[in-house]
Formats: sequence, C-alpha cells, structure tokens
Amino acid sequence: MTARAAIAVFDLGKTNSKLFVLSPEGRVLDQSRTKPRWHDSNGIRVLDDAALFEWMRSALASAVADHDVGRVMFSGHGCTFALVAGNELSHPILDYEQEPPLEIARKIDALIPDYSETYSPILPLGFNYGRHILWLKERDPALVDNTDTILSYPQFWSWRFSGRKASEVSYLGCHSHLWAPLADDFSSLVDRQGWRDKMPGFAKAGEQLGTYHIELEGGAVADIAVHNGVHDSNSALHYYRSLGFTDFTLVSTGTWVVIFNSSCPLSALDKTRDMLANVTVEHRPAPTIRFMGGREFDIARFGWSKSISSQSISSVIAKGIFALPSFAPGGPFPGAEGRFVGPEPSDEERAAAALIYVVLMTDHSLDLIRSSNPIVIDGGLVKTGLFAGLLAALRPGQAVFTSANAEGSAFGAAALVFEQIGGKPFPDETKAVASADVFGLDAYRRAWRGLIEIDQARQGEAEKKELLA
Repeated sequence: MTARAAIAVFDLGKTNSKLFVLSPEGRVLDQSRTKPRWHDSNGIRVLDDAALFEWMRSALASAVADHDVGRVMFSGHGCTFALVAGNELSHPILDYEQEPPLEIARKIDALIPDYSETYSPILPLGFNYGRHILWLKERDPALVDNTDTILSYPQFWSWRFSGRKASEVSYLGCHSHLWAPLADDFSSLVDRQGWRDKMPGFAKAGEQLGTYHIELEGGAVADIAVHNGVHDSNSALHYYRSLGFTDFTLVSTGTWVVIFNSSCPLSALDKTRDMLANVTVEHRPAPTIRFMGGREFDIARFGWSKSISSQSISSVIAKGIFALPSFAPGGPFPGAEGRFVGPEPSDEERAAAALIYVVLMTDHSLDLIRSSNPIVIDGGLVKTGLFAGLLAALRPGQAVFTSANAEGSAFGAAALVFEQIGGKPFPDETKAVASADVFGLDAYRRAWRGLIEIDQARQGEAEKKELLA
C-alpha cells in the first residue's frame, strides 16, 4: 500500500455521476455527486465534458486533501465512446439517446455483423455504440479517418487523468458491435472499417495506467495513481464475485436494469428481446438481458417522489391497475408503447403500479434468461424498500439477496484496484430478502402477462397489415 491509502472511485452514470472515497478497509469515507450536462451542438446532443472534468478534478482534490486519497478509478455507464486526435477530442461525446435519421440508420444497420458473431442485437439509438460511430462517419466521412484513437467512456476518463490511452474488454464487449466474444477479439466491423489501428492496447480493468499530479490548496502537489476504468454493470458483477458468489444471477439496477446469468447458455439468447452477451473483466461471455427499468420507473410514476406504501401496492393489485410495457426504448418488448389500464389511479397508486411494473419486467426477464440460481439485487431500486421483497415473492424457489451499500459498480471498481495492490477488504454484507406478503400478487402477474400477450398479438397483426399495404 502507498502512503496515501484511500481510493477514489468515479461512478459515472448517464443521469448522475458520483465520487466515492473508500478507506483501505473498504469503508465509504465520503461521497459527492453531480449531474452531467448534455447540450445541443450542430444538430445533435453531446456531453459538456469540460464541465464534468472540472467537477471531477475539484472533487478529487477535495478527496485527496480530506482523506489522503492515493488512487483513482472509474466506472462508466455503457453505450458511450470518445473519438480522440492527439490530445483533444476530434468530436464531442455523443448522448446515446438519439436516433440517426431513417435513411442513414438503414445504411449503417446493413453494416452490422451477424448476431452469432457479436452476440449484440441491433438496438435503437446509440445502444450499440459502433452504430453511433458509423453515424458520425456518415455525417463527416473524414472525421473517423482523422481520429487516431477510439476510446470507451471509462477509458476516456482514465486517459484524461493518466495521459495513457488504453482499451478494456468489459466495455468493448458491452453490446457495442465492436467485439466478438467467442473469438475474444475485435469484430469484423472493426476490420472492415479499418478501425483496429485506432484501438489502443489493452489494459486490465483496475490496472495502473499512470499518475495524475494534482494541485492542492497552499501550492502542495500530490501524485495520484490512475487505474484503468470498467463498465459499470460488469463492475457490479465483479464485486459480488469477489465476495464469493459464483453461480448466481445479478440484477444490477440504475437507469438500466441489467441482468447477468452466467449459467444461461448462449443458445438461449434471443436478439429480439434485448438479450446479449456482455463480457466480464476476465474476457468471459456473460449472458445478459436488460431493459431501461430505472428510466421507466421515473417516467411511469409521473413525478412521485415520496415513499410508496405497501397499502398502495395492495390497492393497485385489488383494483386491477396495470402498467404495460414499454415506457422507454429497448427491452424484451420492443415497439410496445407504455400505458396504464384499469381504474384511474391516485398519484401514489400510479407510482405503486410503476414499481410493480418494474418488478414484473424483472421477473419476466429472469424467466427469459433461465434464472433458477440465487439472485443478488444491486443498485438504486434496492432503495425503494419494496422492489426486492416483491421480486422474492414472485421467485419462491430462489434465494434473493441485497447488498447494504447498493453501490456495486463503485465497490467493484474499488475491488479491482485493491486486487492490483494486494488487498481484499470487502466482507460479504449481503442479506437474504424476506418475501413480501401481498395478497393476489401471483394472480396479478398472470393477468399482466395475459394483457401483454394480447398487446403483442395486436402489434403483430398491425405489422402484417403494414407489410401488405
């Protein structure tokens, strides 16, 4: 261990970015947060990376001064990349939630490798970030040619602080279309586009890349070791594996609900259901299903920010108030428009129906990814207080666990650093979840699934008519 023993972890989400300071014993000493700013530039939405960098430098300086931080690590949300020429961005970082124009989308989607190669379905918007690189190339054919480096999002920040450009497999393997999991190599898209030389050499997640010299108040300078970043949900997966979980299903919740089940065969993945193979920090395929559960919950609860009572859950079930998919793009029901059916809910009942909806979507996704092993729930939805208990009630044959800290992506990033320097401070503080005692929940699930089947049949008929028109 260095004289400066605490670790700073930037957990960089799409909606919220956070800094956690952890002691050598794995305790959270401090935290701070900000909201990344996205703005319009030349007809597309991009990140104000300068503002985020300024916050990060300031927050890190405070952490060094207050807690003797000696190392910094990065965990980043998926779907995002940076094009770099020399020491500057050659194009601002794109917001992944925007769709290319239809004619361009058709052209670039024709270039995407087969699912059997990348295990990455063709998804809307920039959920496959190779798709967004192709979009930028269509907008400006010289742009990518004049770019010398393509960096994944966490690696962009590792580079900004260390000065060293690196690749990392968990992020490249995150439904980007740029990685072939079974070959453990870049996909054919990378070679056909001539991008391989723009991909820097690989470094393991958590590996030290360099040093950041940070100025403190009074003129003092501290040297901070900078470590290679990691994809956030993969980081959470690594955290629970580091605690001793082996054959388990991880439900990682935030803006996205990302579900990993390494026991699911790759042959069971359905590209039409937002099922894919992520790649672990150890280069292993990780069968995954996902939907934008945190975003959907925020949309469907319609501004409700108070707690949700168990009484409102029971009321929604008794009255037959249903939220049906989907309130955000992606997920196992593509093309479906989110809506409520049943009696008009009160504000709290609407929020309760939104929460039950996310639980039922999670439950259905667990069936699709063949989850029968223990379940670990991590992330923001744990804080609702009811999510885990409701899911446990729907999965009586599986043990369900939650973590006391609910910040698995940050703790996984820290665990990767500790492993590099010979430490393993995190105890297993997960706790078994008691099933919520809610009358009628199973019958409500059957009714919800029945309504979805009706909607899907109608959607299929509409699509047939459109093709025949």
